[in-house]
Amino acid sequence: MPTFSYTARDSSGKRVNGTEDALSPDEVTERLQARNLIVINVAAKAPKEEGIFKAQAPERQLRFRHQGISADDLVVFCRQLATLLGSAITILKSLDIISKQVSSKRLHGVIKDLMRDMESGLTFHESLGKHPRVFSELWVNLAETGEASGNLPNILARLAAYLERGAAFKKKIVSSMIYPVLLIVVATFALLFLTIKIIPTFADLFKGFNITLPFLTQVLMAVSAFIRKYILMISGIIVVLSFLFRAYVKTRNGRIAYEKLQFSLPLFGEFCRAVVVEKFSSSMSTLIESGVPILYSLEITEHSVNNLILSDIIRRIKESVREGQTLSQTVERSGFFEPMVGQMIRVGEEVGDLPQMFKRINAFYQEYTETFLTRFSAMFEPLMLIFMGAVIGIMVVGIFLPIFKIATGGAQ
Repeated sequence: MPTFSYTARDSSGKRVNGTEDALSPDEVTERLQARNLIVINVAAKAPKEEGIFKAQAPERQLRFRHQGISADDLVVFCRQLATLLGSAITILKSLDIISKQVSSKRLHGVIKDLMRDMESGLTFHESLGKHPRVFSELWVNLAETGEASGNLPNILARLAAYLERGAAFKKKIVSSMIYPVLLIVVATFALLFLTIKIIPTFADLFKGFNITLPFLTQVLMAVSAFIRKYILMISGIIVVLSFLFRAYVKTRNGRIAYEKLQFSLPLFGEFCRAVVVEKFSSSMSTLIESGVPILYSLEITEHSVNNLILSDIIRRIKESVREGQTLSQTVERSGFFEPMVGQMIRVGEEVGDLPQMFKRINAFYQEYTETFLTRFSAMFEPLMLIFMGAVIGIMVVGIFLPIFKIATGGAQ
């Protein structure tokens, strides 16, 4: 009868290693689960030089759709892993199944690395921690919580739901901005075409007539000549300034200055603030609901909100909570959040349902941002059309004024 080695965890989270004689890995898994153990890995016992990967048949050629790892790839990976683990399939077997279905070549390699690391004795969260560019601190800490509590499938299901909400929210923002950006690009190219091609053609035409050009026409001709002469220099200056701006924003002081500018913008400042508060509330609801302590949740969220100003505020909130103050008190005193946020957190603390309150805060800010983007898109189109009509109208008038002058006998 074949012998299988296994790695599992008991109800206290302690690792348990051993061997079992059985007809199949599934039989070993059923025995371990009957002993209230969380199965991490079951593998056929083989000579040391033959690991699980050498014992397997050669893997079929996989076809990948892309090289990198997108947010959708991680969402699908997390959801599939949660589903497979919830079906009592071991982690290694689940990862092996998923590795044969992923569309990202890089994610396929990362999953294989996870399997090798876990086969060598690392836990799942330790294996995730070796890929910080792929799996954030939120991934690692939730996985650690799930392994310690023996509730990894449910924790991963919550993480998958969090990632799905975030991806859907980001797609809504991007899709809402596509049309305004497209209008700006088309308008810019239209104006450049008129300035570089059309106006010079009429300028050459007017040179054949002995007339004094109207002031508006002279301005258009001067602007056109300047842009044509210095377009390469202007383009180079724009590229250099963009490079310098990006380099400055990558520094801490530059990033903070840029974020302050965003928050101080009329109309868009509140929108930018709402976006980061949405991220904060979503992370906190997922972490606390998964059983992560508040202080630890604040520490993880501090590094995951992707906003230095809010990160500094969360760090101060965390220190105040550590000193014994309530979360609602520190949030209200921070001055960054609206009073409603602190009041809702206070209610959550009083009724003992803080995760649900954070979910309601998250839902409020998601609805606010979606409504803002819908109204902005609806307002932007007519305003852009009016602007384009006015600019093109001025150009057309400037071009045709000399023609009218010639037609009425204005030539000298």
